[in-house]
Amino acid sequence: MKQSLADTVNTLNIPLERDTFVCTLIRELAGTLQDLVGLEEASGFISVVAENMGRQLNHTYKSALLTSELSREQVADVLVDLKKRIQGDFYIIEQNHEKIIFGSRACPFGNLVIGRPSMCMMTSNV
Repeated sequence: MKQSLADTVNTLNIPLERDTFVCTLIRELAGTLQDLVGLEEASGFISVVAENMGRQLNHTYKSALLTSELSREQVADVLVDLKKRIQGDFYIIEQNHEKIIFGSRACPFGNLVIGRPSMCMMTSNV
């Protein structure tokens, strides 16, 4: 029996799934912004998006932890957890009453961030 074109297309070995698609979309948006308005402005736009996402994630974590405010320790743990959930690998280098310093062993965007430094604003500002 002859295989239909749809069946042939459905069985193609193409490394494409939602996460890769969305990361590539973000990469291309960041690149277009960088090309059109420059790195500094592109980073600014992406920072605004990340800030909005951060507010949503803050609400999500506070609701899950049944608290109206996160302590400094909770913020540190939440941020490490967030990066882990999005396939990054961040860790706490230092924390005190003034600041929390994180290190990174893996960017959630992987190799897609190469050539798109404005994308770093996405995870650093969330």
